[in-house]
Amino acid sequence: MTKFLLAVHVLAAIIAIGPVTVAASMFPAAVRRAVASPADPAGPATVRTLHRICRVYAVIAVVVPASGFATAKSLHVLGSAWLITSIALTALAAVVLGGLVLPLQEATLDALDAPAGPPESADRTPRQLALYTGVFNLLWATVTVLMIIRPGSTTGA
Repeated sequence: MTKFLLAVHVLAAIIAIGPVTVAASMFPAAVRRAVASPADPAGPATVRTLHRICRVYAVIAVVVPASGFATAKSLHVLGSAWLITSIALTALAAVVLGGLVLPLQEATLDALDAPAGPPESADRTPRQLALYTGVFNLLWATVTVLMIIRPGSTTGA
């Protein structure tokens, strides 16, 4: 059962977290292109699609910590420092995504869709999004490394 849970956990991480990290990383550049070419309808459409990918896969990504807890329980490592650190970083990544990245993406979409077009400060928003997305991606990269290295683990892997 442990191998099955681990497989679900790893697959969920790849299938759910991967698209969020890629789409969120592409979003700021897509916004810049949309602002630079306001007559091109593909610009806002691309931005909306990237936001939808982030929003949908963020919900699907709940499977990752759920299956992770089940796997950790099965391996009897719930009290391990590397796992507790990973859980904390995962929670922080969720806060960054849900509290910073997605709301700023939505505000950016609203500004792009406004009849007057994006405001003068439209250049600042992609930079903020790039920063928040970079933090989100760094948190996930750290969690991934912790999951692979598992400092102090006695499971033999």
